[in-house]
Formats: sequence, structure tokens, C-alpha cells
Amino acid sequence: MSGFTGFPLAGLDFYEDLEADNSKTFWNAHKAVYDESVRAPMVALTALLEPDFGTAKIFRPYRDVRFSKDKLPYKTAQGAVVGTAPGTGWYVQIGAAGLYVGGGFYSGTPAQIAQYRATVDGDVRGRELEAILAKLRKKGFAIGGDTLKTKPKGYEADHPRIELLRHKSITCRKEFGAPDWLPTARAATEVRKTWESMRPFIDWLTAVVAPTG
Repeated sequence: MSGFTGFPLAGLDFYEDLEADNSKTFWNAHKAVYDESVRAPMVALTALLEPDFGTAKIFRPYRDVRFSKDKLPYKTAQGAVVGTAPGTGWYVQIGAAGLYVGGGFYSGTPAQIAQYRATVDGDVRGRELEAILAKLRKKGFAIGGDTLKTKPKGYEADHPRIELLRHKSITCRKEFGAPDWLPTARAATEVRKTWESMRPFIDWLTAVVAPTG
């Protein structure tokens, strides 16, 4: 048993307050709320889903500010990812705005991006991805990711899948906010259903960008 009983609304309030006062003083004074209402439920949720999706990495709450102009010390949301290939997998996050569930190809090497584009260029696999994304949009998913402003080198501007070829990363997501079921065990069911809806997309990406050899 994972012991998952939902995401307490106290966790959302914690992040709303953290956005207003992102300081060590605030963090130390409210760390127990983070531990009990944010991290513990995320650990329990990912443990519950692990048999069907794999082991999750739960992100640290501390920002890496070494090379950033933004020196605020704490992240303003708690995320977890189940990796299926480098830079690829399912994602879940809780923050002030509520529950965010998504997944995709978040970041990759030049070789991975080149392989993604070569596969999209092919009629069979490229059309397959188009069909997968069309179904996800009908189910209410938003498609995102980093894209080039112009066409990628080596491809024509009138390519039938030029918009997909412009992607350097490609993701899908649903933002649930704070529905009545968020602080209940039903939240795990909703995350599971959302990830399952995304499985054809994650499987397609994993097969394409996973290292070979």
C-alpha cells in the first residue's frame, strides 16, 4: 500500500505563500508543511503508480542558482518524472495552481533531435505521430515544446509536417487546477488515467529517441 490519500490543499497554500516570500526564513518556518502536504503525497503517489509506469524521480525543492541570474532559492512547484528514455517520460506536478499532468520529450541531444525529425519526415511514422497528437487534442491535452522560429536545416518549408519538424522538444499536458477530488485518493486514479491516455505518445517518442547500440 502506498498510503496515498490525495494532495492536501495546504500544499497549494504553501506554494502560494512561497511565491510571495521565497526565502530561507519562510522555508525553514514552513518546511513541515512541505514535508507532510507536498513531498509525502508525491512519494506515495509515485509509489502507487510505479508498477504500471516505472520508478519516478522526485525533484529536489532547491533551485540550482549557480549559473542563473534568478537567485531565488526554492522551486515554486514539486515535480516528479518517470523516465522512459533520456529526456523523455511521464511528468506530474503540484503547485499553487494545483495539479499538472503531462509528459513527452523534454530535452535531448542533437542526435536525438535529428532522429526525431528523421522519423517525423517519414510518411508512416510521421503520420502515426500526427494521429496520436490529434487524439490527445480531442481528449483535452495541450501540445507544447520548444520550437524553431524557422524551418530546420535540411527540410523544406512546405513539408506536410513542418510544424512537428520545428520542435526541439515536444510535450502534452493537462492542467487540472484544484478540483474537489485533489485532496482525495481519486487524484491517483486521475493521474493514472491521464498517463494511460498519453501512453501511445510516450511509447512513440521512447522508441524514436532512445539510444541504440
